[in-house]
Amino acid sequence: MKGIILAGGAGSRLYPVSKVYSKQLTLIYDKPLIYFPLSILMLSNIREILIISNEETIPLYKKLFDDGSDYGIRIEYALQTAPNGIAESFIIGEDFIGNDGATLILGDNIFYGNLDFIYKAMAKNDGATIFGYRVNDPERYGIVEFDDKGKAISIEEKPAKPRSNFAVPGLYVYDNEVVNIAKNIKPSPRGELEITDVNNVYLNKGKLSVEKIGRGVAWLDTGTPESLLQASNFFGVIEDRQGLKVACIEEIAFNKGFIDQKKFESVLSKIPKSLYKTYLEKILKEH
Repeated sequence: MKGIILAGGAGSRLYPVSKVYSKQLTLIYDKPLIYFPLSILMLSNIREILIISNEETIPLYKKLFDDGSDYGIRIEYALQTAPNGIAESFIIGEDFIGNDGATLILGDNIFYGNLDFIYKAMAKNDGATIFGYRVNDPERYGIVEFDDKGKAISIEEKPAKPRSNFAVPGLYVYDNEVVNIAKNIKPSPRGELEITDVNNVYLNKGKLSVEKIGRGVAWLDTGTPESLLQASNFFGVIEDRQGLKVACIEEIAFNKGFIDQKKFESVLSKIPKSLYKTYLEKILKEH
């Protein structure tokens, strides 16, 4: 299974910050937003990851992560020249995906809690799996409609009259067929290759699973100043209470065995004196 992070977009709702840098580089408590989707892929044992972004931002991601070897993973980068839709990720990443399945996560989506629902979807690797998350404002999202037996029967993008309260978060698990499907869908009226159209192809083939995410899992969509603040406060409270960091990619790499102690110490030596380094030194000492 390969991993893709789509981390471009104008981020216009975050203006004026977005005039200077990508929203995926904005701070969520003590680390850039993109650390969170990257950590989800790493926790899912995905070690080959493609970051798709625009020409201005890719050099900044390279400065953050380089080739990923410090974390025991391989990171590649690809350019999306215009906001042509989420589904274009699979066309851009065709060579990267090769004969594998692909898990796509949007660069501004955060998940926190028991992630077993993700691991199960990846292990299946047949057809497509998307997720349903209960929200209070379904008209803002792609919404899944279910029949009386709980089977998905339709997906509608930002409906005026939602048929359920279950939104589709920005995390999608597909088999290798997704590449051909993405290449054969037509742009929507807004000129984009819609991920909903990809999902509907799988749905019409009877190969789409929709897993409802239960209570106790937080999904944060950080596209507005308010949601960024909420996410920062949320993780600030958790980290302060537990003394453990969330989405600390160096710690994840070490704990998952992607890097050994010698490599971890080498990575530590390159981090300047900071609270972040102090935390990692504590992790090493406890190990």
